[in-house]
Amino acid sequence: MTAPGWYPVFLREMLHFRRKFFKLGYLFSAMVAPLIYLAAFGFGLGRSVHIDRGDYLAFLLPGLVAMSSMYNSYNWIASSLNINRLYFRTFQIYVQAPVSPASVMVGEVLAGMAKGFFASLLVIAVGFFSSPDFALGAPFVVALLMNCLLFSGLGVIVGMGTKSHEETATYSNLFIMPMAFFSGTFFPLEKLPMAVKAVIYVLPLTHTGILIRKQAFDGEGLWSLGVLVLYSLVFLLWGSRMIARYSE
Repeated sequence: MTAPGWYPVFLREMLHFRRKFFKLGYLFSAMVAPLIYLAAFGFGLGRSVHIDRGDYLAFLLPGLVAMSSMYNSYNWIASSLNINRLYFRTFQIYVQAPVSPASVMVGEVLAGMAKGFFASLLVIAVGFFSSPDFALGAPFVVALLMNCLLFSGLGVIVGMGTKSHEETATYSNLFIMPMAFFSGTFFPLEKLPMAVKAVIYVLPLTHTGILIRKQAFDGEGLWSLGVLVLYSLVFLLWGSRMIARYSE
């Protein structure tokens, strides 16, 4: 039985990931930021913070899972794709191979999802030990998978469009880092001014934060899911088009 066209792309990325998996540096880099935020905001500041929804730590943990999945899904794909294009010249093999641009896109995105999901599992494991109110429901799982999908797609777009590794880091500093802090990861959005809300509710991580904290699908959760699906489709089509037009 012939393997689908995306599988060799996905397999190559996962074999590369496996070589790094057992290195202390990878596990440390995947965990250090969420653990620092958990210690500073959850165990430190969180003891004196009270929100309407109850325990602040239980509010914070799903946001950290969303943030961790965003960072790892996006950064792994954007950085590796940029390096493979510009320095190692291994991405050109995909273009020359009898594989469709959509298959290359799917393979890269699935690899990014796997890496982002693994990093999220580390934070989830810490969450179960940290808060008795931390629980996983169907909206949590769906939000996590959709978040990994859309930010992997965004990583492909940035990795294909940037002209240097420094430029990739610039996009991360301009868009990914502010999104992590202002999309409801650390504080509820209800009391923000309407003008600020109008901007924040455009960001995809905001809708991941809404959906991932739901215990069941309601109107607000379904609306956020629709936004995440729309972002995912746009990024998948955009990335496939960039790969199809690639000519370096």
